[in-house]
Amino acid sequence: MFYTAAVHNRCPVDNNDEVQDIMRITRKTTEKLHDFAFRLARQRKSKGKLGKVTCVDKANVFRSQALFRKIFDERKHSFKDIKSEHCYVDAMALNLIRNPWEYDVMVMENMFGDILSDLGGGLVGGMGMASCAEIGDNHGLFQPAHGSAPDIMGKDKANPLATILSSTLMLDYLSDKQNCKSASDGSKLIETAIEEGFERNELRPMEFGGDMGTKSVTDKLITLLKDKGIQNKALT
Repeated sequence: MFYTAAVHNRCPVDNNDEVQDIMRITRKTTEKLHDFAFRLARQRKSKGKLGKVTCVDKANVFRSQALFRKIFDERKHSFKDIKSEHCYVDAMALNLIRNPWEYDVMVMENMFGDILSDLGGGLVGGMGMASCAEIGDNHGLFQPAHGSAPDIMGKDKANPLATILSSTLMLDYLSDKQNCKSASDGSKLIETAIEEGFERNELRPMEFGGDMGTKSVTDKLITLLKDKGIQNKALT
């Protein structure tokens, strides 16, 4: 749907009485997207995650979405080691609230992803936990999924973990691109330290009603990364 966003100036009709936006689905881009989703699930499966891909669409209403699903069903045959399924986007909004643990990698059109990714951020406590990787054919951009928060700027209240978790996505990307095991190990260590920090109640961001600001969360995470027990857990 963002194909005809205002920045692209592609609206076929745009006047004071009517505006049209078009959902444009192409085979070339969709094949790359689905293949990326399956490879990501395979990577996550190797790290002990669920390793399943869910195609989220509205194929029962839109022909463009029916093509999206059709291509998904074609591409999944090249990844027979990965579980796959379909779910309509409205049902997914319900399922993510009801049983989010049943999902791992979800592939969908941009507008649907824009909405459900914020829902996912809310499920894990807030957008301060929502890391983001924007992957192109030749480059990757890694940053928190949330926007700026000028209301708390300079107040030592922001949750830094979305930024830090974005670095784990960068390390995974570099590991895949450069076949670099140390990058993969670094990603696992950071993820494990954050998980362990929450389990021990040693990470308490203000975003969750805790008592730790940006600096305190960062300092504590540095300490956790040096913990021999956490290092052994992450790398063995």
